[in-house]
Amino acid sequence: MFFRREEKINSMQGLSVGVDELIAQRKFLPYIKQRHNNITSYQAGDIRSAFKGRGMELEEVRSYGYGDDVRDIDWRVTARKGDTYTKVFSEEKDREVYVVLDLSPYMLFGTKNELKSVSASKLAALLGWQSLANKDRFGLILFDGYETKMFKPQNNQKNLMAIFNAVSETSTAVLSRKYNTDELKDLSETLKILQYSTKGKAMIFVISDYNNISDTAKRTLVALSRRSQLYCINVYDVIEEYAPLDGRYMAEYSGEKVTFETFSNGFKDAYYQHFLQKRKEMENFCKRIKCSYLNIRTDRPLYKQLKII
Repeated sequence: MFFRREEKINSMQGLSVGVDELIAQRKFLPYIKQRHNNITSYQAGDIRSAFKGRGMELEEVRSYGYGDDVRDIDWRVTARKGDTYTKVFSEEKDREVYVVLDLSPYMLFGTKNELKSVSASKLAALLGWQSLANKDRFGLILFDGYETKMFKPQNNQKNLMAIFNAVSETSTAVLSRKYNTDELKDLSETLKILQYSTKGKAMIFVISDYNNISDTAKRTLVALSRRSQLYCINVYDVIEEYAPLDGRYMAEYSGEKVTFETFSNGFKDAYYQHFLQKRKEMENFCKRIKCSYLNIRTDRPLYKQLKII
């Protein structure tokens, strides 16, 4: 859907993302580490920070020593042995981190700052840099509405640069491509590819606007959530939350045009409730399957909104 407004995004700035912009996301890592230490998400599932904290694998039980955390005391063994024992957890290392990046035509929308596809790409880059800093293997599944490209998880900067190049090329290519909405696919096949590719417990971030999420795709998300840490990141534009300023507008979708006015408070409230309901449905779905859900608005600093990493 496209709105004709006086306020437009000029030139190519905000329409596609360059490799240099993806590389530049690295500078925000220190801010994320400072802000998210011991923070839990306020969104669905209240899941603890994905990149913080010890691993959950129990390695051994040994005698309690000075400086050990009292919360790790194994009270059963302590009662049986008559002395204090503590649990020792092995740190999770070399994890597989996947990002599913939706760059389909539905993401080619924006009224301020940049398109949703650009914000989504920057979020993926930030997650890539964070994974590399934590010595995790980072992989990406790129979806453009028709095809899926997969980059297997690796823990090296060369792989990350290859991913950035592919993301940049795709974000530019989708702008000039002619789409037939009847032939467009949703994330179903892409998520299936990920389901068959992951081994063991991975961390999975699905970055999309979820405006074209099918029941089939949701079923695959359920399957992924059962064996992996799943995070659904919803990228949206401010106009998908609040109606445009008072005026008369023309919207176009699939070749059909419609004119509407935004003067009345009744229209504004109905407009707000429509988009709020869509987000609530996805959030409630995530709560049911115990995955984390986060809304990201394109006209606000992305790193300040990332409350799950």
